[in-house]
Amino acid sequence: MTEPIYHIVKPTWWANFADKTHYESETLAQEGFIHCSTDKQLLPTCNRHFKQDTSLVILTLDPKKLTSKLIYELAPTVGEEFPHIYGPINLDAVIEKFYLTKNELGLFERTI
Repeated sequence: MTEPIYHIVKPTWWANFADKTHYESETLAQEGFIHCSTDKQLLPTCNRHFKQDTSLVILTLDPKKLTSKLIYELAPTVGEEFPHIYGPINLDAVIEKFYLTKNELGLFERTI
């Protein structure tokens, strides 16, 4: 099996797609792709880019089920390749959804 990838979304934005078949992040129209992370990149990305948030929804995606193009591209600011989805995410590619909250130090952590 191909390793899953993860998309980070604010709960209020995710609520807009409860009855939809596809999901579009706020960045899709602006940047032309949806940002994702590998398992190793997930928590550092949450803690780097979502400092003001108290909870996040994490979509676990099966890359084989995506109908939009997936490309790994270099993020020069961190020197790593991140998965980018060029188009909407078909929701049948979401194999799990979970929430992250901050610990007592104010950092997101995975408790499952």
